[in-house]
Order: sequence, then structure tokens, then C-alpha cells
Amino acid sequence: MHRYPNRDAGRWPMLGWLCLAVVLSLSPWFSATAVAPELIRDLALGSAAGAWLTNGVQLGFVTGALAASLFNLPDIVRMNRLTALSAGVAGLANAALLLEPGFAGAVACRVFTGFALAGVYPPAMKLAATWFERGRGLALGFVIGALTAGSSLPHLFRGLTSGLDWRVVVSLASLSALAGAALFLMVVREGPFPFSRAVFDPRQIGAVLRNRSLMLVNIGYLGHMWELYALWAWLLAYLTASPVAFGGAAAGSLATFAALMAGVLGCIAGGLLSDRFGRALTTAGMMIVSGTSALLVGFVFDGPLVLLMAVVLVWGASVIGDSAQFSAAATELSERHLVGTALSLQMGLGFALTTVSIWLMPQLAGLMGSWRWCFLFLAPGPFLGAAAMLHLRRSGQLA
Repeated sequence: MHRYPNRDAGRWPMLGWLCLAVVLSLSPWFSATAVAPELIRDLALGSAAGAWLTNGVQLGFVTGALAASLFNLPDIVRMNRLTALSAGVAGLANAALLLEPGFAGAVACRVFTGFALAGVYPPAMKLAATWFERGRGLALGFVIGALTAGSSLPHLFRGLTSGLDWRVVVSLASLSALAGAALFLMVVREGPFPFSRAVFDPRQIGAVLRNRSLMLVNIGYLGHMWELYALWAWLLAYLTASPVAFGGAAAGSLATFAALMAGVLGCIAGGLLSDRFGRALTTAGMMIVSGTSALLVGFVFDGPLVLLMAVVLVWGASVIGDSAQFSAAATELSERHLVGTALSLQMGLGFALTTVSIWLMPQLAGLMGSWRWCFLFLAPGPFLGAAAMLHLRRSGQLA
């Protein structure tokens, strides 16, 4: 570990480089989702493949995150090296789609991509924490904002390469991940505030589940996750189906990119608000706004276009703005020796739940014959989560 005469020196430039590395490294997450219609058509994957192209990443991420925590990889391998290696593997696994491997092969590529990305996102959060003893909520908000921006990049690639082959989008996402790996390896380093050892121990799950305050946080997180990735996975389908919005692939992709990028502002706002007004009130407020957006978006499906995009942009900002604060709350409410298990359990349950809501949305669209009202079924999640966080705030356990 380096010695720093001024331990706050250089933390903001380093956070900037770290966030750029995260943006580039996370671009493979939705690369297949952004070009799903073309990918399904050219590889003859079948109608059920759309959800699996995203859910494969989710399942891989859960497995990778639990494995990394179980073996405590961030304490064995330097975090910048771990993130560099993981980003590189994610880029290569994503690029394997270019081999046109068929349905089973495509899903395997997505699973391996998610497994590798589990070595980028959680360690990047810890890397940011090593630079910030003060203002950590804002710093983690920036990192989640970077994750959001990285997840939206394939939609930008698709929008800007309209008419070109889907392989261009997949290739750009893979090259971005390799560039992110280079930044992690050559520029990013750990800061002067080492992150405490946090190991996942399955034997401790019972103790975590008995912590009532922590379980309220987890209910809030599950409500947040029920909505988040289903929106990110299917917003493009919703917008391209709207009769007044975006019939063309390029326009729909750019609008989806704009909505996801609004989440960057939401993450920054969430960090500022949580440091000022507390995590419980901030997360509840964000979920009330996002849940209301889920209720309203069906009513503006037919326009006017300005109102439709206003709801979508507000939703994009609020749906992710509270994300970092659930992890921070878990670290504050857990006993010190249970932090690793609590964080791993929270993330594992949350990402596992996303596979259900991601699978559900196209099923509902098929049953109802339209995407118009599908997102209504996401609204109960954030409202239940907000109720849990407000109850926690009233108990006085979390500000």
C-alpha cells in the first residue's frame, strides 16, 4: 500500500478514471439485448431467446459474485488486477457471440459474460471506497452512475450504426470492455482507506436473516431490483412498439440510451441526497417516483411524444438513483463480522429476482397483445420497497 502525505489527494481524478473504466467494462451487459431481434433472426434462436440473452448475464453475475465473495478474491488478488482480468474475460466472452454459436452457445456466452462482470462491479465499488472516507455515498453514486452509463452504451452503438450488422454492436461492446481492462490495469489503483475484509460465509446466513432492520433494507432492495433490470431489458421493446414514438431501430435505441443515461444524474442525486437527508428517506423517495412512473407510462403509450419521453426520462433517473444506498445501508446495519455475508446475500437475492421480472415482461406482452400495460406489474415492487424503508426510518435504526 502506498503512503499518502495527504490521504484525500488525488481521490477525485482517480474516481474519474475508475468510473471511465467501469463505463467501458460494463458495455457487454446489454450488448445482446440491444440487438436481440437481429441476433434471434440471424442465429435462428427462437422466440424464447430474448429473455435468456439478458437472464443469462443475470444468472452468471449471481454465480460469479457469490464465488468471488466465498473465496474472498479481492483479498487474494489486487482489486485493480481482478477488475482488469474480469473486464478482459467479459469482453472475450461477449465477442464469442460473433462465432454464431446457436441458442445454447449464445446463452453460455451470456452466462460467462455475467460471471466475469461480477469481478468488475462489486470490486469497483470497493476500490472507490478505498479513496473516500468522507463523501462515500456520493462516490458510490458516481460508480453506480458509471455502471448505468456502461449498460446503456450498446443502445448508443446500435443507434449510431443503424443499418449496419449486429456484429458491429457486439464488437464495439467487446472492444470497450478490453479498453476498460487496460485502464483498470494501468491507471486505477487502491486508495489510502483499505476496505475491511468481507467474506461470504453461508453459515452466517441465519444470523443475517434474523437482523430485522437488515431484512427491511433487503425488502427495499428486492423491490428496487424487481423493477430495475426489467425496465432496462425491455424499454427498447416498449418504445419501438409505441405508435407515436420510435418505429425505427435507430431512434428507439437512442431514446433508450437517453433514458438509461438519465440514470447517471439520478445516481449522483441519490448520493448527494443520501449524504444530506439519509439513506432511508432517499431510497423511499426514489422508489415512489419510479413506481409512479411505472404506473403512468402505459397511459402515455399513445403520446403525446413529449409527455411519453418525459415519463421515461424521469423513470430512468429514479429507477437507479437509490441503488448504491442499499449496499451502504447493509454495511451500516450489519454486525462487522457479518458484512460480507450480508452484502453477498443481498446482491444474490436481488439479481436472482431480476430473472423473474425479466422473463415475465414479454410473457405479459404476448398475453395482452401489446407492451402498453406490461410495466404496470413492476410498480408493486418499488412501492413495497419504499414502505419497508419508511418503516425502517420510523424505527430510528437508519436515517
